[in-house]
Amino acid sequence: MTNKSIDYRAAGVDYSKIDPLKIDAQRAARETAGNLAHLGLREIAASRGESAYVIDMGDFLLASITECLGTKVLIADAMRPITGKTYFDALAQDTLAMAINDIITVGATPVSVQAYWAAGSSAWFDDKARARDLVQGWKAACDKCGVSWGGGETPSLAGVVNPDTIDLAASCIGIVRPKERLTIADKLAAGDAIVLLASSGIHANGVSLARKVAADTPEGYKAKLSDGRMYGDALLDPTVLYSPATEALFAAGIVPHYCANITGHGWRKIMRHPSAFTYRFHTIAPVPPVLAYLHRAARMTDAEAYGTFNMGAGFALFVNKADAEKTVRAAKNVGVEAWVAGQVEAGPKSVVIEPIGVSFTDADMHLRA
Repeated sequence: MTNKSIDYRAAGVDYSKIDPLKIDAQRAARETAGNLAHLGLREIAASRGESAYVIDMGDFLLASITECLGTKVLIADAMRPITGKTYFDALAQDTLAMAINDIITVGATPVSVQAYWAAGSSAWFDDKARARDLVQGWKAACDKCGVSWGGGETPSLAGVVNPDTIDLAASCIGIVRPKERLTIADKLAAGDAIVLLASSGIHANGVSLARKVAADTPEGYKAKLSDGRMYGDALLDPTVLYSPATEALFAAGIVPHYCANITGHGWRKIMRHPSAFTYRFHTIAPVPPVLAYLHRAARMTDAEAYGTFNMGAGFALFVNKADAEKTVRAAKNVGVEAWVAGQVEAGPKSVVIEPIGVSFTDADMHLRA
């Protein structure tokens, strides 16, 4: 175990450098909205800065998103000699979850996905077991979410991507129908309940830090967790696909007032809504053993851990207080553990996690232009 604290900056990911580019891009992108007019279409302006972009198509709304997996493939490559598994079926689900779990935050039903698999060399595709697992895992995740796999791109990018690995990404389109299912900025109110949906572990965010912990500790990926599993094996548990839960919610007649996919920035993502609200938590999710190990091995404070990882809660639903328990039941009925964990209050933009005495403020996250 390392003797010094390891944060995300030390792992090579500094959001203070990345987020300004995102904000500049948002400003430039906003100026292109008028290009829809010649088609008789218009954007839903409030969707800018959200996890998916929404266009009004007349009878319904169209949502779209593109996301990449990141560096989790490197853990799979490191673990294969240890366990003999390729893990690329799990990585396929991870990649699709990055896009699908974002698109559902605006109330969309995911409809179709496209694959982007950029290898560093054509030789990467010679490994038939790995390629088979990637294809089968991709299809299985599509079937679980009821989406069509339309196609994609498989470039060989020598000199851009490491020749021994691959960059996985996905795009997704979805529809909001009826339009009243749209869940962006206009519904959230003080008094709403916050329902958290359980994560399966690290998902695919904070992975660079997780890799650095392995590099800086003697046991590396073979370190044993409290449940007896190997650290590297647990890191590769696939991300939960939350669209079955949101679809079950809508089938039960519940339209969330807002949703947040808890990815990069950890629990700070809970205050993504543009308005000033205080998100007060009286309950936290059980922390998966792999995240408890990371918290301890990296010598992170509670604030650093909850500001980086999902810490057991991968998705947040903000619903009418009267619908809170019904929301929990709807999620559990499709196999996703859920808790009524807190409430929205009038007040300055902040996340207050009472059980661990941690708070985040608006100054801790900059995602909007």
